[in-house]
Amino acid sequence: MISVSNQIGMKRLVLVIALALGVFSVAYSHEPEVRFNPWELIIYRPENSWHINETRCWLKICDMEGNDVTRTCCKAWYFWVSNPRELNNYESSCYLSGGMAMYLNIKKGRYKISVFTPKSELAFASVSNKNDWVSNEFVYDTENPAKVIFVYPAADDNGFYSGQWIVSHRAPKFWKFTLPPMKIPSVK
Repeated sequence: MISVSNQIGMKRLVLVIALALGVFSVAYSHEPEVRFNPWELIIYRPENSWHINETRCWLKICDMEGNDVTRTCCKAWYFWVSNPRELNNYESSCYLSGGMAMYLNIKKGRYKISVFTPKSELAFASVSNKNDWVSNEFVYDTENPAKVIFVYPAADDNGFYSGQWIVSHRAPKFWKFTLPPMKIPSVK
């Protein structure tokens, strides 16, 4: 037989264990907080018409002094937006076609991100600018990061592609495909 003092001690022990389990379950029952890694960036190039989709644009990352650090500051992979679970390695250079997204793991710092297409790589001839297509420079800072930036072509006043890329933190307007902006947004 258990004495009365032992019964009270057992009740206290059970109460302390139950209280500890309750505190532990409340403290750790919440989902872990999802946090964004500021060194990860997705560059998305939405689909356009087929001839613009086939025109590749190559990534260029410069440090704030203007030195090209594309190959040394980051690791890059790509995926097709239609199949986002299949991440692919770039074999040589980092580029985007219509419907692709680039996943970058960037070293800490401030960078100027731009894209370009040499005139020798243009996939079609019906464009007003037959020179190299270049973009604006988007300043990316890992201390104040964007999660996704967009790359899309610009158009002239008549709605024809003007031979220039836009890199922006704002998504372009969509219709059936991306609508190119008629005026190039100012970058501050």
